[in-house]
Amino acid sequence: MQDLAAGLRRFQRDVFPAKAELFAGLAARHTPDTLFIGCSDARVVPELITQREPGELFVIRTAGNLVPAHAPFAADGVAAGVEYAVTVLGVTDIVVCGHSACGAMTALAEGHDLRGAPAVAEWLRHADDAVARTSDSATGADRVPALVRENVRAQLTRLTTHPSVARALARDELTLHGWVYDIPTGSVENLTLATAA
Repeated sequence: MQDLAAGLRRFQRDVFPAKAELFAGLAARHTPDTLFIGCSDARVVPELITQREPGELFVIRTAGNLVPAHAPFAADGVAAGVEYAVTVLGVTDIVVCGHSACGAMTALAEGHDLRGAPAVAEWLRHADDAVARTSDSATGADRVPALVRENVRAQLTRLTTHPSVARALARDELTLHGWVYDIPTGSVENLTLATAA
């Protein structure tokens, strides 16, 4: 906690004054153009990877960058965030970003025993379709990276089940993107281009 408090003091002393004009403007407006759905993993920091300023990204982070399919009348924080970003904020792009060495995808690819973490096990069921599509196509060391990629594609498909996303796509007001961030190299694979080719 001392590190967090020291960081807060540095922010207030050095960073905030240097960006005071930016923060003053943000106090009155919130107009991000991109919804970034990434993993909760502490090594994946959307604003750092994309070099965006505060206020430029609307961010949802979940274990495994998972997006539950739309379920009418179900309370779901991810669905609420997606709907708000698309309907209220009017984002024009959604990025689903997976990453190398993802703990969630590793657990699924390697069949880890998650009985001691039942909430995690239940959450990871949102990747069942990706696991099914990867099970026969990749083996050994290729299994986790293959599942990470397939999971990004699966979550993009799940996004289209959300009415706000479907409507915006139908009106050509929204574009979906799939990325995989490689932690040790900083490179980003654009699955959107690979899919379109």
